[in-house]
Amino acid sequence: MIYLDNAATTRVCKAALDAMLPFLTESFGNPSSSHSAGAAARGAVLEARESMARLLSCEPREIYFTSGGTESDNLALFTAAKLGAKAAKRHIISADFEHPAVLKTLVHLSKNGYEITLLPTPKDGIIKTSDIKNAMRGDTALVSLMTVNNEIGTVQSVREIGALCRECGVLFHTDAVQAAGHITLNFNEINADFLTLSAHKFGGAKGAGAVIIRKGIEPSPMLFGGGQERGARAGTENVAGIVGMAAALENACCFMKQNTKIIAALKNRLCERLNRIDGAHQTCESGTGIISFCFESIESEALLLLLDKAGVCASAGSACSAGALEPSHVLRSMNIPNELLRGALRLSLSAENTADEIEKAANIIEKSVEKLRSFNI
Repeated sequence: MIYLDNAATTRVCKAALDAMLPFLTESFGNPSSSHSAGAAARGAVLEARESMARLLSCEPREIYFTSGGTESDNLALFTAAKLGAKAAKRHIISADFEHPAVLKTLVHLSKNGYEITLLPTPKDGIIKTSDIKNAMRGDTALVSLMTVNNEIGTVQSVREIGALCRECGVLFHTDAVQAAGHITLNFNEINADFLTLSAHKFGGAKGAGAVIIRKGIEPSPMLFGGGQERGARAGTENVAGIVGMAAALENACCFMKQNTKIIAALKNRLCERLNRIDGAHQTCESGTGIISFCFESIESEALLLLLDKAGVCASAGSACSAGALEPSHVLRSMNIPNELLRGALRLSLSAENTADEIEKAANIIEKSVEKLRSFNI
C-alpha cells in the first residue's frame, strides 16, 4: 500500500503508541478518582498539558482537551460568539475555504442572530490581511481563519492577521489542525485567542484534540456533567489519547526540520511527474505536503477506485465530506471550472513515504487517468 492521504489521518507514531499503552493496560484509573490509580492518571494528563504548552508556547492552563478538531472548533467559535454578543458584536469574518467544522458552525450561528462574512478564495489560496481589514466593522467580534488548508495545503499569514485583530480589538481563531506538528506554532506570537488541533493529524490517535484559549477568556461549555477540564468540557478524560497526543506532538516537533526537507523533496518530484500528464492542472502552490490536482475528462470517484485497486490511497478532498460525492467546496470557491472540479485529486505526503513510492504512485496515477479517458473515446 502506498499511503498518500495523510491529511485525512496519519499512522500512530511509535512514540505515541508507547506512551499510550500503559494507560490502556495497567494505569487505567479515572483522573477524577481520589485513589492512587486516579492520581496516576491525573498526573499523566497534567504532564501532557505541560508538555504541549512548552511546544506550543502557551500556558498549561490555556489548553483544554477535547475529542478532536471538530469539537475544538465548535468550542472556540461558540465561546467567541457568546463573548461578542455580550458586547453587542455579532459579525464574524471567515473564508469560504474553511473546514466544514467551522463553516457549518457559522451557518448555525447565522440562524441565531449573527452575520457572517465569508471571504472568497484567491487563485493562490492565500487570504490577504488587507482583505480582512477591509471586511472589519465596528461590530466585528471574531476572525476565524485556518493556518493550513486541508485540501490545497496553502499556509495563511496568521501572525499578520493575529496582529491586525489584536490592534482592532477583534478576537482571532485559527484552525491549526493541519499545521500542528508540521510547521512551527507559537501561540503567543500568532496573537491568537483560540487555536485548535487534532492528535491524529500528527501521529496521535483518533479521538483526542485540544483548543488553546487565551487566559482571561472563559470557555462556553457545550457539554455539562462532571466539570472536567476546569468546567469547559464535561466527561471523563481520554487519558491514553491525551498522553499519546503530547508524545506525538513532541516527536513531530523534534523531527520537524528533517521531515519538512524529506516531504518537500517528495512533493516536488510528485508535482513534476503529475504536471507532465496531459490535461493535468495543479490548483495552486502548496506550502506543505498537501497537493491538489485536477485532471481533464475524468471523474474523481472513478480515479480513486482505480488508484485504490492499484494500492494507492488518496482522496478527492476533505475526508469529512468525501462521502457526499460532490465537488470540493474549496476548489469551487477558487472558481475552477466544473469540468475540472469533477477530476479533483488530493495527495498528502508524510516523511514515511519514499522516493520509490512516489515514482510508483505517479506511474499508477498516469496510467489510471489514461485508462479512464480511453473509456470516453
